[in-house]
Amino acid sequence: MQTNAVPHYDSSVNTTGCCARFNPEGWDGQVLRFEDKPFVRASTHSVMHVPVDMGRVFGRVFRHMEDQEAMDIGQTLVLSRDRSAWNAEHLFATTKPVDTEENVTLSGDFVTKVFEGPYRTARDWYGEMQDLVRSRGSEPTDIWFFYTTCPKCAKAYGKNYVVGVGRLA
Repeated sequence: MQTNAVPHYDSSVNTTGCCARFNPEGWDGQVLRFEDKPFVRASTHSVMHVPVDMGRVFGRVFRHMEDQEAMDIGQTLVLSRDRSAWNAEHLFATTKPVDTEENVTLSGDFVTKVFEGPYRTARDWYGEMQDLVRSRGSEPTDIWFFYTTCPKCAKAYGKNYVVGVGRLA
């Protein structure tokens, strides 16, 4: 995989008018190499790990990215992780810095694993990602998840794909 690239995000099938149906082909077992890859960082509030303002925050960030032509749909990636039971961090891949948002970069090598199932199994997925990173000779320090569809679209499509992304040292 080329530096700063992610597997192709196929947005061609969208029967919900919201999230595209995720095609997991090419996402499992990849090593992503980022070198100062641009992202927008945003935070959401949660109650015991259940997000309460994700729709509002994601809508704002995506709107700003679209308005400033900083979005490449085929390279869509939103990395999410809980910072606590009350707060989550989200990194939105961009093509350039976005005014009015917090811009950050990410560098390093990251391994991916595709999961499918209910959100309540995220704790198990986290453990599997830790094991995967260790199996690659690294200590798990940063693990994110790319939630490929919202809960309503996952229900409509009958599949809830989530891509785990773990930093390799």
